[in-house]
Amino acid sequence: MTGAGMAPRELLTDRLMLGLVALVALVLGMPSLKPLFATLFPRLDRPLYEAESFVSLTLDHMALVGLSSLAAILLGGGAGIAVTRPWGREFRGLLETVATMGQTFPPVAVLALAVPVMGFGAEPALIALTLYALLPVVENTVAGLDGVPAAVLDSARGLGMGPAAVLFRVELPLAAPVILAGIRTAVIINVGTAAIASTVGAKTLGLPIIVGLNGSNQAYVIQGALIVAALAVVIDAGFDRLAGWLTRWSQR
Repeated sequence: MTGAGMAPRELLTDRLMLGLVALVALVLGMPSLKPLFATLFPRLDRPLYEAESFVSLTLDHMALVGLSSLAAILLGGGAGIAVTRPWGREFRGLLETVATMGQTFPPVAVLALAVPVMGFGAEPALIALTLYALLPVVENTVAGLDGVPAAVLDSARGLGMGPAAVLFRVELPLAAPVILAGIRTAVIINVGTAAIASTVGAKTLGLPIIVGLNGSNQAYVIQGALIVAALAVVIDAGFDRLAGWLTRWSQR
């Protein structure tokens, strides 16, 4: 392989590694930046957010994003597969309407409706993030499966494959890159939106941001936002790697 052929892969690897290094450095090294924030914001009595450790906040943030994204993938992916089957096509319009409504309502509105029923904490945030992530998963699952050429499906059936074998051995592998793009969008959306969950008592990287906004402490806002941004970059670069692998796999 030529050097020109290696360049994009090396660039992608560098982006992922640089993002990981930046994320770890920010999460573990934020306390050491206290003098810097004290210099940048000399009027602040407390230039570093210390109510919770950034390690704990980052882990809780990632857990909330992971659980809500997994729920959206299972629900949205399963529903997307169902409405592309002959027995489920009549529900396609209803599914797309429900998924669109889930993203039309702002997460704050969903949180406001869920809190009186479920109370404060991670549970209402999980519901809001799951609903918000459904649309890209549903849309891309349906689009990916619809994009599988009819000739390929006919050939698979001609070889004696049943509906399940056609789905898992032909349709899903060919549709995987498109489906992954929807999952990628959903997860990245949730990384940023999860910060809002701190308004209802969930522990996320939104805590320093919200406390900083309420107390006019710009340092807190920057600290939380920097880690959220670094986390989004790392996840996005990771999906780039996975998308490249899936594309090669689906073309075999």
